[in-house]
Amino acid sequence: MKNPTQKNPTHRWKGLVPGLLLTVILAVLAWFCGHRVPIVGAPVFGILFGMIVALFVNSPALREGTRFASKRLLQLSVVLLGFEMNMRNVLAVGSESLVVMAFTLTAAFLSAWAMQRVLRLDSVTATLIGVGTAICGGSAIAATAPVISAKEEDIAHSISTIFLFNIAAVFIFPALGHLMGMGDQGFGIWAGTAVNDTSSVLAAGYAYSDAAGKLATIVKLTRTLMIVPITFVLALYTARAGEGSSHFSFSKAFPWFVLGFVAASLLHTSGIVSPEISRSLTVSGKFLIVSAMAAIGLNTHIGKLLANGLRPILMGLVCWVVLAGTSLIVQHFLGLL
Repeated sequence: MKNPTQKNPTHRWKGLVPGLLLTVILAVLAWFCGHRVPIVGAPVFGILFGMIVALFVNSPALREGTRFASKRLLQLSVVLLGFEMNMRNVLAVGSESLVVMAFTLTAAFLSAWAMQRVLRLDSVTATLIGVGTAICGGSAIAATAPVISAKEEDIAHSISTIFLFNIAAVFIFPALGHLMGMGDQGFGIWAGTAVNDTSSVLAAGYAYSDAAGKLATIVKLTRTLMIVPITFVLALYTARAGEGSSHFSFSKAFPWFVLGFVAASLLHTSGIVSPEISRSLTVSGKFLIVSAMAAIGLNTHIGKLLANGLRPILMGLVCWVVLAGTSLIVQHFLGLL
């Protein structure tokens, strides 16, 4: 006999419609604004529009759809972003840049851990800022958030923090590169390992030179692959910490959607999926990230977001400076500058 408290699947999907519809409308608007103002980017517009609408609209009818978008669409977006990755690029960047990447990732995570203790930030926000700084901004936050059960406020804090330093990097990096007399290779590796989001890497790299921009893009996409091991480790750690080793379940802890990311990148690399289809799927994935950010904004209270004040920004600043400095130091010793 059917449990009367269980929801009919049809009713459940109907319950998702209002929230999903509003989410998509805001995502389309954010997508358009992101293309008009690329230095800000569509994901930031998405979360901003969502928070503004949430000030005036707070209907329970929207809750199911927005929560679905902020979790499930976020995971699907990570899978589709795999179609942007080409495993051959890992080999193309050379062993030197991979060494730089290893040091910068380690430095970013250590500084995030230290600042979390100094500033007494909650571990979830600190983890998201650390991962976003170390790997690839919004995409890494999108992949990590479901794994560590991040709340909407945590994601909003980390996205807004990363956004500030994305904008700063576009202006500061090329100017500093010229001031230090860096070559195209040195600057390309520096931008690829120390700037957060792909859009900002492209802007900073190509502002310096075409050669630096191309190398920076390859290094950045290779860095994005670090989503896979980092997400896996965080999933295992979070599950063990939450359930205890005696109740630990590998199948529940494993971030299965990350396997979709790997599978998508392998399909793209092998050529089984045509470049045109890969591009379409990647664009779809990026739109879903914007949709998820809009949904997160709709579930975020600005008052709670402001409660932590400047602490997340200070943490992001320290992590970013350590990351950029480590890249320069390692390149100096490797003779790449």
